[in-house]
Amino acid sequence: SARRHGAEVSKFRVQRFELALPLERTLPLEREIERFPYVPADRALRDERCTEVYNIQVQALIQRLSSSGIQKVVIGVSGGLDSTHALLVCAAAMDRLGLPRTNILAYTMPGFATSGRTLRQAHDLMRVVGCSAQEIDIRPSCIQMLKDLNHPFAEGKEQYDVTFENVQAGERTNHLFRLANHLGAIVIGTGDLSELALGWCTYGVGDHMSHYNVNASVPKTLIKHLVRWLAETSKDAAERQVLLDVLDTEISPELVPGDAGGQPTQSTEGVLGPYELHDFFLYHVLRYGFAPSKVAYLAWQAWRDAGHGQWPDSPLVAHNQYTLADIKRHLTTFVRRFFQTSQFKRSCAPNAPKVGSGGSLSPRGDWRAPSDSSAALWLAELARVPDEEPPAATA
Repeated sequence: SARRHGAEVSKFRVQRFELALPLERTLPLEREIERFPYVPADRALRDERCTEVYNIQVQALIQRLSSSGIQKVVIGVSGGLDSTHALLVCAAAMDRLGLPRTNILAYTMPGFATSGRTLRQAHDLMRVVGCSAQEIDIRPSCIQMLKDLNHPFAEGKEQYDVTFENVQAGERTNHLFRLANHLGAIVIGTGDLSELALGWCTYGVGDHMSHYNVNASVPKTLIKHLVRWLAETSKDAAERQVLLDVLDTEISPELVPGDAGGQPTQSTEGVLGPYELHDFFLYHVLRYGFAPSKVAYLAWQAWRDAGHGQWPDSPLVAHNQYTLADIKRHLTTFVRRFFQTSQFKRSCAPNAPKVGSGGSLSPRGDWRAPSDSSAALWLAELARVPDEEPPAATA
């Protein structure tokens, strides 16, 4: 309501839900709240969801290539989760179009913090897919950019600030676009719905931009299960193994040099908080427009007790539980990033297919909001949620 009718209506909606948690005695809900609203707990339904989403992604890319008359795609492959799935979507699209997989022009572009593990996985993945595979070391061009900026790193100082990080992300995307120009292709984006929601991408000439993004409506929790599903259905043992290796890799942007052993020290969830909670928040905000207190209440019902309720039967799912204070802390991060700091990135995001009823963040479809709005209203409403667990109701 805030994005369509102004703050006055928003306040009405907020007031509607602000008593959800502060009651003196809070009764547990009789209905079960799914911990993973994007990922069905039932194995058969989960496989059905993965099949449907994957086919929508593939068919959407086929449509984009057919309508443009372009038969080649350029994609950056990091050895991480999102680019792995996007590459597999590209491979299936080429197969259905009757085009060789070598029309996928894949590049892995190691930087200052790329680990040996992800670089190896990128090469293994490109090999088993059978695409055109090349490696471009972006460090020389990054050094030149940092010199042009008079950045301390160019003089040998260990200053790993946001400029240092974004120079690398920008150089990668700049290479991809110029390669696409040079080779008659379009750039395929790999960032997912959860990253768009939280603004976890480098704006403009960075991983924010592409000609077409096949993953932009798929949340991180579902991407994991899609890759797992593709591994389980693959007839190629080598492909299956590399996909499992990718799934076993901690999510990291790998933009800040790691420890002495070359291991990454950056953890995405260490900065943002757990994706399983953020995807829960996102679904209930995007699908239903619930206020923070209502989202917090539902999250507390779903996540407060790992021994209660149904879990997806999958090795990808850790049986975590969160206190109300944990939920409130992570929801504060979500609200601030979603409502205030990220919309300007979403307002000019590339085209992408919508893959389900959980909503999308396309500025041309489901989600429209001002880019200069404030999260103060939502944060103030969330602040009224207590940090301590509500006492259990008595008979």
